[in-house]
Amino acid sequence: MTSAELLELLEQLRQGRVEPTEVARRLRGESTVDLGFACVDARRGLRQGFPEVIYAEGKTADQVTRIAEAIWKREGRVLVTRLSEEQAARLRRRFRKAAYYPMARCLVLERKPLPKRPGYIAVLCAGTSDLPVAEEAAVTAEAMGNRVERVFDVGVAGLHRLLGKLELIREANVVIVVAGMEGALPSVVAGLVARPVIAVPTSVGYGASFGGVAALLGMLNSCGSGVTVVNIDNGFGAGFAASQINALAAEGRS
Repeated sequence: MTSAELLELLEQLRQGRVEPTEVARRLRGESTVDLGFACVDARRGLRQGFPEVIYAEGKTADQVTRIAEAIWKREGRVLVTRLSEEQAARLRRRFRKAAYYPMARCLVLERKPLPKRPGYIAVLCAGTSDLPVAEEAAVTAEAMGNRVERVFDVGVAGLHRLLGKLELIREANVVIVVAGMEGALPSVVAGLVARPVIAVPTSVGYGASFGGVAALLGMLNSCGSGVTVVNIDNGFGAGFAASQINALAAEGRS
């Protein structure tokens, strides 16, 4: 349950549309769920506006499924990232209505989608090879109640492609820029927009890219003002941070 959903529940109580006992039942649940191999945070949605997200890499298909069941039962909303094909197949058999995004390696399950905030988040990527990380960022942001505009394959090797999308990018509340190789794209974008820029280095590149370290260091040393950098290939982290920024922008409009 998110803060917004709690307020809606309390408003229903005030209007007499729900019984006090039902409100008490829904608020009485435990704050954690101990599964032995995992201690699930059952109140994160209330504290942070979105439930605990499952990072599937390194977990068995059974572990991922059981954690998802615990979160689903208490929150009614599940986001799983970094899924293998085996894990995804197991979850889709268990949750028939789940939306699976193979490019992003993410799965989203929700009883009722979160209402979309005003404004949007722009997700850019330099090349097609960066798409899996960019899609992870985009799917994360959408699952958290944001509208996302995708602007793909606009790397600095063909700058005219970026300039052709500049109006769309400038209207976003926050911009996520995903790039590998030398990682130059976020610096270029930061010099063209008056918005927060979240840079995501990817592990795409040849030998001296050192698995994304070259792009990471380039972004950390950006001369573009307002650039914040997340870890290599961390599309989820960028999408989550962008959602928090967009939430503040939405509050400013209300």
